[in-house]
Amino acid sequence: MKSHITNAISDFFCEYETPRQVLVRNRRVGVVCRLIQLGVLAYIIVWVFIYEKGYQSTDTAVSSVFTKMKGVGYTNVSGEERVWDVADYVFPSQGDASFVVMTNYIITEGQKMGKCPELPGKHHCSSGSDCEGGRYKRQMTGVCVNTTKTCEVLAWCPVEDDSKIPDPPLLMSAENYTLFIKNSVTFPTFKVSRSNLVEGIDKNYIGNCLHDPKTAPLCPIFRLGDIVKMSGFSFETIAKVGGAIGIVIDWTCNFDVDVRKCKPTYEFHGLYGNPDEKDDVRASVGYNFRYAKHYLEDKVQKRTLLKVFGIRFDIIVQSLARKFDIIPTLTAIGSGVGIFGVATVVCDLMMLYLLPKREFYKNMKFKYTESQTQDPDSEAGSTETEASNK
Repeated sequence: MKSHITNAISDFFCEYETPRQVLVRNRRVGVVCRLIQLGVLAYIIVWVFIYEKGYQSTDTAVSSVFTKMKGVGYTNVSGEERVWDVADYVFPSQGDASFVVMTNYIITEGQKMGKCPELPGKHHCSSGSDCEGGRYKRQMTGVCVNTTKTCEVLAWCPVEDDSKIPDPPLLMSAENYTLFIKNSVTFPTFKVSRSNLVEGIDKNYIGNCLHDPKTAPLCPIFRLGDIVKMSGFSFETIAKVGGAIGIVIDWTCNFDVDVRKCKPTYEFHGLYGNPDEKDDVRASVGYNFRYAKHYLEDKVQKRTLLKVFGIRFDIIVQSLARKFDIIPTLTAIGSGVGIFGVATVVCDLMMLYLLPKREFYKNMKFKYTESQTQDPDSEAGSTETEASNK
């Protein structure tokens, strides 16, 4: 028993095992093997290293976006002139990455809480029984107003009439408003911070530039009309009923080269609001909401209600930075070397099951043994004799 343990330990440290290899001289098998190996090598070089850049580690950015609108609008409705500035037509307040610019509106002035008839054509009635409370979305009083043949409601009166949307839009001047975007990104893994105000962009440049994909691709000031056009919309159409546009700031950077080459690109996408949408979604075309300005008049609370149609802008930052890293490089190489084993598997299948001389190749590839047991007290313990199948 002691000698067995000693021999086992000695064999473990003093012997080396290696697989037996058989050299097969067969043109078809050889060609298939080399073609598969070339395919695997091309996959590793072209796809893993060149396209997927498997030799680099990646990181996404932590970002912040600051926006500022500029421009003045003018309206003349029924002889009433009004000037609209940024505080009037941007919702919410300045600075958000998602905001709405008002381009059209329906205004209902002098509303106060009270009882008044519904608009003609809505909640038609012939008697008070048709106006029972809770039957409609408004709070009914149970009275049918004979003059209008509509139910009386408890609401802000007079009731808003939004059946007719102004056409052309009241604030077509919004086409010439400008949007300034300031974006900062940080890649924490690589400890790199960048801003869209890259090298060469100073106060003088910002004061005179206007973004253009060809002549001024890095200018952070955008004309609203140009944004709408590049997103595929007609400004007059989207200004009438509202819509949404996505502004994508893309940071795709390679930190194996100069960091100053890490610069943003801008893309514009129409999200919804186009009247050419399919019929099954046509009912949801546009974007609108209501807001009210409350005030006191003769100690009576009143409000001015506006139904706002506008363009919603969503600024989306997407990022991906890469830099050489030995760990993903070795991982990619190791994975590629492992894939080379596919060639061996395919060629073995051909050689052992498809070729005419498959029995001959089986005898050459495999070594068959027979075991004969000896006296357990003998020094060898057991012996094996080789027998080849011929």
